Amino acid sequence: MSLFSFIKGVGEKIFTKKETATPEAEKHQLKSSELMEYVKKLGLKYEILKITLRGDDVVLEGKVADQADSERITLAVGNVEGVDIVDNKMQVSEAKLASKLHTVVSGDTLSKISKTYYGDAMKYNSIFEANKPMLTDVNKIYPGQVLRIPEL
Repeated sequence: MSLFSFIKGVGEKIFTKKETATPEAEKHQLKSSELMEYVKKLGLKYEILKITLRGDDVVLEGKVADQADSERITLAVGNVEGVDIVDNKMQVSEAKLASKLHTVVSGDTLSKISKTYYGDAMKYNSIFEANKPMLTDVNKIYPGQVLRIPEL
């Protein structure tokens, strides 16, 4: 895939361990493992997945079955507080056209986003379903969050 930029000051707060005087490499390994646990907790699908942290940037390597799985993992990891860039280098077994991405701004709702992309506010559920399990409620999106906008 490629590089995806996120707003590192917003997102899911998953890093529970405090920064200490440990060596830089150990801190990064620790955070990489927390990102991996987060992906597993969400039940996201992958065949092989390696997550590497380089400062605030994340590199994803491995293999997934389809484009949607690749995008979900990218967005799950990218929408974590503290992540700036996600470099998705995963191989996709069944390549399809990539979804559009939308960065939520203040005042956005899934209905409003649906109206913008599909011309129909009532198709908001397509966006909600495309972003599960990261989204658990149609009313819980936040500014700075990046969402998949699939083709209908």
